[in-house]
Amino acid sequence: MKKIVMVAVLGLFVSAASGLAQTVYDGAKLTGKDLNGTARFVGMGGAMGALGGDISTIGTNPAGIGLYRSSDIMTSFGFSSYGSESKYLGSKWNSDKNRASFDNIGFVFSSKIGNTTPLRYVNFGFNYHKAKSFYKNMEMNGDLGNYSQAFLMASLSDGISNWGNPFDTNDIGWLSAVGYEGYVISPSLTTTQNEFPYKDKEGNQVVNNEGKPLFYDYDYYNTIVPDGVSPYARFHSEERGGIDQYDFNIAFNFSDRFYLGLTIGAYSIDYNKYTSYDEDYGNETGYKLQGWNKITGSGFDFKFGAILRPFEYSPFRIGLAIHTPVFYSLDYKTSVFMQSDIWDPVANEITYRDIDSRDYLPGKDDMVQRFRFQTPWTYNVSLGYTVGNSLALGAEYEYQDYSSIKFRDPDGYASAFEWENSTTPMLKGVHTARLGLEYKVVPQFAFRAGYNYSSAAFKKDAYKDLAINSIQTDTDFANSKSLSNYTLGIGYRGSTFYADLAYKFSTYKEDFYPFINVTVDDEGVLIASPDATKVTNTRSQVLFTVGMRF
Repeated sequence: MKKIVMVAVLGLFVSAASGLAQTVYDGAKLTGKDLNGTARFVGMGGAMGALGGDISTIGTNPAGIGLYRSSDIMTSFGFSSYGSESKYLGSKWNSDKNRASFDNIGFVFSSKIGNTTPLRYVNFGFNYHKAKSFYKNMEMNGDLGNYSQAFLMASLSDGISNWGNPFDTNDIGWLSAVGYEGYVISPSLTTTQNEFPYKDKEGNQVVNNEGKPLFYDYDYYNTIVPDGVSPYARFHSEERGGIDQYDFNIAFNFSDRFYLGLTIGAYSIDYNKYTSYDEDYGNETGYKLQGWNKITGSGFDFKFGAILRPFEYSPFRIGLAIHTPVFYSLDYKTSVFMQSDIWDPVANEITYRDIDSRDYLPGKDDMVQRFRFQTPWTYNVSLGYTVGNSLALGAEYEYQDYSSIKFRDPDGYASAFEWENSTTPMLKGVHTARLGLEYKVVPQFAFRAGYNYSSAAFKKDAYKDLAINSIQTDTDFANSKSLSNYTLGIGYRGSTFYADLAYKFSTYKEDFYPFINVTVDDEGVLIASPDATKVTNTRSQVLFTVGMRF
């Protein structure tokens, strides 16, 4: 069996104040948003911050609602096709799913103040839209070479000798707990006499071939991975849910040249993840680890925006907006189940173990951890230009520093998440560029096109760094690369009724890893993992919006 040295790793894994679960990968997932909203907004790639006049700008530049001169009510529906292709060591897996969605509904109430005063209009707006879809499936199978998730279990055990109920303590992480209870990891044996004798099922002291009594050494852990064996892994995950965004807006029109807006945003998160990870060592030995995770809760933010038409006789407009962080209050719920088939050298037979975290927590279906999460500030600048009544051009740039995300306890203190917050430098600033145009063939019909690009949030050497007392058991992570959205749209505008149709194709690649391993040598601590699974994710979405202006 392979052995993991624990003492040297102690300096790497620093315990937090309580058993927690969040990582920078959870933070990035809760920060990002999809390009979604009205079909007109999506058809123009979301580049309408300075152009305004669309309900979806309520969430990018709140001043865009100030350009309304009449009231508006609308709703949108969508249909999406999700695709994922993963490649590992020459093998390929594909996953394709289709689903319908209700994407947004909103209204604007426009109130004209007058033509003689600088303040011309005061407008009020509300908009709901699906800000984020978590819908995703992932598959990978293959030989791991010299790597194993069991090595990570052992390295997180950190010399623990008093396990007690490992699922109901703030000092022991669930990954090492399930490994220990499932006999996937176990303390090494030594002939050095100490207080932990190794005994058989009858309670007799076990001795080695030289007749010396054996004792458990909790500074070192063995794993069940046989020497010279390359584990075969099977991984499957399903992610579901999304982020719903509710925006309430007030906007002002001054002299038809300067517009101001304020949006108060409310958010609701419902995220679910199921993972299944199987390691096979041959000879009917190995284990299967399943986890169920759920994040729910709510948050709020404030968005401030302005649009300026600097030249009186020019349609050129400049937009500026700033969004505060979203301040979330969230619950993390989790449970874990392991089935292990372990060769027991003392009993000279295969031992079967079923470990269910709920059996260790009477009266609880899941372990629940409450926490607060803060997303980055958002800075947005946009340009808009119209040529007569037939052509509109928009360009937009947005920046978020993902490394500034912050985890806090329910009372607002970050000290309980010292370990998690110390890992945020693995994230970086995200740059988003949006371009869009609309061309009216005739006053009633328009064609639209757009492009939307977002840079990667993760540094190349980022990895999922679990605290030693984390209750998280899904060790997988993916370093996503840049995201591109390509959009097309058409629209009809009547005197009152309007209808828009848009198509969006989104694509991004990522490097997926089922876990990391920690090794220690004379040169220090080395973080390593199996070869990356190369993943390409796509989403094709059709949006249909209908509305009335009056």
